[in-house]
Amino acid sequence: MSEIAEFTKHLGHYLPAPDVDLVSRAFEFSESAHRGQFRKSGEPYITHPLAVASILSEWRLDAQGIAAALLHDVMEDTSVTKHELERGFGKLVAEMVDGVSKLDQIEFTSREEVQAESFRKMLLAMARDVRVILIKLADRLHNMRTLDAMAPAHRTRSARETLDIYAPIANRLGLNSLYLELQDLSFKHMYPMRYRVLAGAIKAARGNRREVMNRLLEVIREGLAGERVQAVVSGREKTIYSVYKKMREKHCSFAQVFDIYGVRILVADQTSCYGALGVLHGLYKPIPGKFKDYIAIPKANGYQSLHTTLFGPFGTPLEVQIRTNDMHRVAEAGVAAHWLYKSGGALDLAEAQRETSRWLQSLLDIQSESGDSKEFLEHIKGDLFPDEIYVFTPRGKIMALPRGATAVDFAYGVHTDIGHHCVAARINYELLPLRTELKNGDHVEILTSPTARPNPSWLSFVATGKARSRIRHFLKGLQQKESAALGERLLNQALATMKVELEAISWDRWEALAKEYGSKTQLDILADIGQGKRLSFVVAQALTRVPGKADDATAPTATKPGSLTLRGVEGVAIQYAKCCRPIPGDAIIGQFRRGQGLSVHTRGCVALKKQRLDPSEMVDVEWAPDVQGVFETGVRLLVADRRGLLAALALAIADADANIDTVSMERPDGGDVIAMFFGVQVRDRRHLAQVLRSLRRVPDVKKAQRTRT
Repeated sequence: MSEIAEFTKHLGHYLPAPDVDLVSRAFEFSESAHRGQFRKSGEPYITHPLAVASILSEWRLDAQGIAAALLHDVMEDTSVTKHELERGFGKLVAEMVDGVSKLDQIEFTSREEVQAESFRKMLLAMARDVRVILIKLADRLHNMRTLDAMAPAHRTRSARETLDIYAPIANRLGLNSLYLELQDLSFKHMYPMRYRVLAGAIKAARGNRREVMNRLLEVIREGLAGERVQAVVSGREKTIYSVYKKMREKHCSFAQVFDIYGVRILVADQTSCYGALGVLHGLYKPIPGKFKDYIAIPKANGYQSLHTTLFGPFGTPLEVQIRTNDMHRVAEAGVAAHWLYKSGGALDLAEAQRETSRWLQSLLDIQSESGDSKEFLEHIKGDLFPDEIYVFTPRGKIMALPRGATAVDFAYGVHTDIGHHCVAARINYELLPLRTELKNGDHVEILTSPTARPNPSWLSFVATGKARSRIRHFLKGLQQKESAALGERLLNQALATMKVELEAISWDRWEALAKEYGSKTQLDILADIGQGKRLSFVVAQALTRVPGKADDATAPTATKPGSLTLRGVEGVAIQYAKCCRPIPGDAIIGQFRRGQGLSVHTRGCVALKKQRLDPSEMVDVEWAPDVQGVFETGVRLLVADRRGLLAALALAIADADANIDTVSMERPDGGDVIAMFFGVQVRDRRHLAQVLRSLRRVPDVKKAQRTRT
């Protein structure tokens, strides 16, 4: 093929002869493996791997990466094995090909799971070798360029996946040109009509703008030359997708979006960047709040530049980027610049490489704590934010976080233990709640307590995948421990009715039962009991059954079970129902809800009576003599309206040694009598009676009683 001859000739410009030979062998192997296979367009399949390798050669990827690109589909689409690749091209090439390959050999329950697991595998391979993602991105780029041959449904699905996952990854790695092209191609295939209309409008508007743009560039060049700042000044074209996105976000017309002019200025060194900025601010007035210094504080992907927006001629906004040539290379090629410009010696990408490695390592940490592939994909999507904020640690170190991140995200960003034990945050030296959203330039200090632990409510406001996965991992472990403790108590209760002690059950019997149930350990079985997934009496009978004999002949006879004793502070495995708010002293009953543990109700609970109850779900419970902790209940008051009454009522509750949780009020008939509701925390019924007596002593309180809701 003439194409491979031209390709290897191009590689010879930056690769030594032995490396070019490795690439040639990879091409011959791939062509042989794919012989007889064709793309949907009718072209021989080998044209695709060759196109992917050509894209990577523009980034000057090394020979092993190029060889892996030529072979990237042989494991997926042919009978070639990883062992064969390892034998012919080395372990590194085989690992890269395996990382890019999809998981067609494994059975999955849904297409979403296939996508999530493939993505998980690719990212983990990428964390070991960043060339894996470069190959995958080049593969996706060529597929998107040739997507017209596919069915409409496939085009839409691929475009959405590219826009949601691959374009943000390209941006996260600093591959700006690739990022913009993937966005435009995705938009083209998702909304073909909108794409055609906007493309036509941009083409028409470009001619009208040319004269104004040329005049603008000339004024800027003359201004820079007058101050002896050597620079290359060029206009920046807006991409079709960026125009569409701005129209959607700003709710403005095409004319309003396209009325903004973009200019890029490239200078020799960092000092000249700030010199050029001064010249521009002298020529045109800057728009307040529209200046960003990404040179002093680079983005996480290594991007550096000065951004400013000016009032241009005729009042039209002028967006300007100022950077050095080296910064421009990083901005366009990102991590690929490591290969593209490493021979020049002038470009130092060490910090960008370290940032990329840290991000990739965080993927490994997240995947180790995620329960399944879909959860992992959800966490990663949360970390692919294009917008970032930069905050300062107490020691002055800069930390990059996604926009919308909170103090909890910051705490987990510093260290997992700090996240687990955080209780408050001091932001800009002011004490604020953990859910406080951080802003650019905030100085953040986290306050911790050794007894604190993650709260499930944090999951509703954290913005980073790292924080979300750490919190979920902790809560899962905590729930399993507490569920297992409850399960052990329930099993003890069931075994006691059979006159068998838990300690008398042999380890072999536990292992046999775990194998029978498909559980990993004894702890899993106990946790299943505590979460209501298994009935304690069924497990008790299974444990006391003599292997090889009929159940009814061998299992001890069960008497009526005794009650489960509640000590009060039970954790997440036992919950006190909100519908009736039981407190110590109330007659109570327990209901198992599958996967949620035991829910405790009062015996007269109206909500419980309305349910169709399965007798096997119910369990007798009673309060222990020494119940610990405080319990939520409600108090309803009818009072005459007067100034200062609320303060008097709050004082009466405090005098009874109770805490107020919530307060609300209403006028039942629009008159002077007000109905007030207090959510209070009490120790038991006797304590609640003290609270009610204290409230009744307040003047103008006409009625005080407990309310269940």
